[in-house]
Amino acid sequence: MKNFIVIVLVLFLSISCKKELVKEPAKLIEREKMVDIMYDLSLLEAMRYQKPLSLDSIDSDPTKFILQKYKVDSLQFAQNNMYYASDYESYKDMFDEVNKRLAKNQRAADSLAKIDEKKAAKENKNKPKELKEVSKDSVKKVVPKINIDSIKMAQRKNRRQL
Repeated sequence: MKNFIVIVLVLFLSISCKKELVKEPAKLIEREKMVDIMYDLSLLEAMRYQKPLSLDSIDSDPTKFILQKYKVDSLQFAQNNMYYASDYESYKDMFDEVNKRLAKNQRAADSLAKIDEKKAAKENKNKPKELKEVSKDSVKKVVPKINIDSIKMAQRKNRRQL
């Protein structure tokens, strides 16, 4: 009898663990489309972090724009995000895909930046030396030295005159 109770408890626990934590939403967003949305939102967050003032000048909410781009409303996105997050392994795989895409684009952006740096260095090398020296000199500003003692003396004269 004890073995029967243990077996029933084990079966009950194993069946109850398979229950879905979050129900599938009525309008399920495809996995690939969800990865695309998460990628765009990640780029948006990176923009907010790097240049927060650039997004402040925009009248509309950029997150709304991304959701409109994929023809998804915010409630539908929130429900789908919760549904995908309930399966940790699948959600982690989705974020891994997003990170791969971000890394790929980062490498492309870095290579473009290096090309621009090489072009700028080449143009600088071809400029005459006189122009280079003038640009260096124009940056320097001569600040006259102020003798602190002379300031104190001027303050004392003003006090005496009052």
